[in-house]
Amino acid sequence: MADLRISHIELDEATILWRNADIEQERRIAIFDLIEDNTFKPLRAFEAGHHGPYRLRLAVRDGRLSLEVSDGAGEPLESLILGLARFRRPIREYFAICESYYQAIRKATPLEIETIDMARRGVHNQAAELLLERLEGKVETDFATARRLFTLICVLHIRG
Repeated sequence: MADLRISHIELDEATILWRNADIEQERRIAIFDLIEDNTFKPLRAFEAGHHGPYRLRLAVRDGRLSLEVSDGAGEPLESLILGLARFRRPIREYFAICESYYQAIRKATPLEIETIDMARRGVHNQAAELLLERLEGKVETDFATARRLFTLICVLHIRG
């Protein structure tokens, strides 16, 4: 029986050069939520008879996103490489709006916080749609999983 989900996710720590407490909290929440509820079907691995659950390792190498998919025991199944050029702007926008959000939480009115949070969700949703588009033909996943994966992709881009 197929178990089409990510059971473990790892970020390449060598890729992450710096992060603050807010970003670390975002990372923890994204990983927790992702493991709790996700849909993930790497098509080549599935067609080769590997029906999950899957382990996933994310890294950025040479300006590309590497998604290293392994079986539940950690045996490599496939590596997916995605160009990140189309993600540069959404990542920049997401970082900028997150910074505004973190500052607003500390000193803004509830209405201002809500407005910034709505904008943040909008950028996040657009980036998740882009990720779904880029994974088409490689991985079948759902919108919520793509959103959480985008958060983790952003964490990999923090340069301090």
